[in-house]
Amino acid sequence: MAIHYEKEERIFTLETARTTYQMKVDDFGFLLHLYYGGKVEGSMEYLLTYSDRGFSGNPYDTGLDRTYSMDVLPQEYPGLGTGDFRGSAVVICNGDGSECCDLRYTGHEIRPGKYGLRGLPAVYAGEGEAQTLEILLEDPVSEVRVRLLYGVLEKEDIITRAAVIENGGKSSVCVEKASSACLDFVTGEYDLLSFYGRHAMERNPQRTKLAHGSLRIGSRRGTSSHQHNPAVILAGGDTTEDNGSCWGMIFVYSGNFLCEAEKDQFGQTRVLLGLQEELFHYPLKPGESLAVPETILGYSDAGFGELSRMFHRCIRSHICRGKYAAEVRPVLINSWEAAYFDFNGETICSLARDAADLGIDMVVMDDGWFGKRDDDNSGLGDWVVNEKKLGCTLGEMIGKINAMGVKFGIWIEPEMVSEDSDLYREHPDWALRIPGRRPVRGRNQLVLDFSREDVKEYIFDRICAVLDQGNIEYVKWDMNRSITDVYSAENQPGRVLYDYMIGVYDFLEKLTQRYPDILIEGCSGGGGRFDAGMLYYTPQIWCSDNTDAADRLRIQYGTSFFYPISAVGSHVSAVPNHQTGRITSLHTRGVVAMAGTFGYELDPGKLTQEEKEQIREQVKLYKRYASLIRTGVYYRLSDPFRDTCAAWAFVSEDGNRVLFTAVMTEIHGNMPVSYVRLKGLKPEALYEDVQSGTRYYGSALMRAGLPIPLEMGEYRAYQREFSVVG
Repeated sequence: MAIHYEKEERIFTLETARTTYQMKVDDFGFLLHLYYGGKVEGSMEYLLTYSDRGFSGNPYDTGLDRTYSMDVLPQEYPGLGTGDFRGSAVVICNGDGSECCDLRYTGHEIRPGKYGLRGLPAVYAGEGEAQTLEILLEDPVSEVRVRLLYGVLEKEDIITRAAVIENGGKSSVCVEKASSACLDFVTGEYDLLSFYGRHAMERNPQRTKLAHGSLRIGSRRGTSSHQHNPAVILAGGDTTEDNGSCWGMIFVYSGNFLCEAEKDQFGQTRVLLGLQEELFHYPLKPGESLAVPETILGYSDAGFGELSRMFHRCIRSHICRGKYAAEVRPVLINSWEAAYFDFNGETICSLARDAADLGIDMVVMDDGWFGKRDDDNSGLGDWVVNEKKLGCTLGEMIGKINAMGVKFGIWIEPEMVSEDSDLYREHPDWALRIPGRRPVRGRNQLVLDFSREDVKEYIFDRICAVLDQGNIEYVKWDMNRSITDVYSAENQPGRVLYDYMIGVYDFLEKLTQRYPDILIEGCSGGGGRFDAGMLYYTPQIWCSDNTDAADRLRIQYGTSFFYPISAVGSHVSAVPNHQTGRITSLHTRGVVAMAGTFGYELDPGKLTQEEKEQIREQVKLYKRYASLIRTGVYYRLSDPFRDTCAAWAFVSEDGNRVLFTAVMTEIHGNMPVSYVRLKGLKPEALYEDVQSGTRYYGSALMRAGLPIPLEMGEYRAYQREFSVVG
């Protein structure tokens, strides 16, 4: 049993293979947090201390006892209005206009299996893989109830948290703020690792020492965003890649979010993760409820690397679903950087012929195939194949491509509409717009109101009508702007963005159910919606619109802290690179793209015969390594933000096979040699370099490392396969 309840002490203990999470219902019905960290035995209640703290209020229930204050005690789900002046997990505006939610324990249930959340993505697991703890809290005055949900995946060392807020009273209330997870620490000095960025340069690690006050990151953009990823790590000041304590939190949601990390007046630390409170005022009539998206929790006492691998296993096996969650993905070539909008049916067929010649599995027709769409100023929303442009029907073109032995995929952007479109001219009210104001444009497009059922149904029918025209085996789902005009003609203010995201998830769920054999790749200008919520529906996401190999070293490094390599869309593109103008070798571009799903963004017709032969060998090599890359244990071996080389390795679960990669990021005159230590090998085993035949003991490779050759030229890349001898 992973979940235990001590009835006399009213203590809940959640145990995974290597961690303990503990909380207690006290004499007044408050749910207090006791401990989360490495495995311990017995009650951790002794960590709670009580003393008279000036200006820290006391609940009326405690009588004349001034030593008891919610402003000091660690809590599981703190609400505003109880005397706790730290950040709140929940803020409720009651029917009388007061803002107070005094939650007290009323009961609990322990059951096998993992809970689910209606309309929301969440970690899934079988009855034998997980247990659920549901704790019911209630405000006795407003009768607002909160169901706290805990999922324990014991073998995976994962605990999940979610909350469902219900209005059990007779008056309407409004949820002003809602988190799914709160972690309180009564002692310790911590850093917060967050992952910031911008379009075409996402998920750069940032480590900030927590001082007195509150550190907040989040998104107000309608997506999880390029600017901040909805996942953070709390770490001890001395924690490194391989040593020290760290706690990870991943928000399973693709819309606005808020993370707050606060060090209080007594040196205690609180971290909250949940929905962004700005642009959020969710009304609940009597009997209605709001599900707060899930947070995945993980703890490691062996540094960031072990925490990452824990999350990788969880997302691969308990977030990603469908046929391709457990399959090697096809190698594809995308038409975007090959042709942009300037193509016709013959262009795509020509790409397919080149793909067949090069050993590439699939050709993808990107933007420009529908409506009046020769640039990005028109046509979105008119999901009708432009047969005049293609010179044939879509089905006929797909038939020609399949006859070459090549699969076919297509790009869509269902959430968007162009003002210059038949759809917008007919239904201008279907776009999110504030009455009396001109809309804010992004990429000259507006956002469709996916909080409306009629809008979703119309777009769904149009997209399905396209997908039914031929053997389409891949869909790239894009979203190329942030949401600014937050107003719906058919929805209540304050709930639009949450309901919009629920609408997107509903659309994706129906699409995956109707087309279970189609591989869907998520995208939002690249990595603007790279989160666990989208991975529930799309087992891979285009990592970044920046395909430059040198920049991708950093982008993919930051991404790896939470998300598995099997989820990372990564391609070889042309040089000079279309985003940076940088020139790197085809070999280096291939090596970097192999730390992902692998594919191409270029026009093979512009390549030399030598380059084409290189691509044939790259594709063969990737297919040789594909299973190891998808399921192997991933190790970061260097930090490309600080070190002279970027290095990583994939190690098979049994430790017998290794794929090692290093890319030199700096070159200087007479520079020192870089030595890279491998990880995850069997110390006593003898490993052979498959290419050279050279043999090394695992202990030598891990303790002394491999020297990286000093060669002239920028961004030299090295890839070595090792296997255990005998």
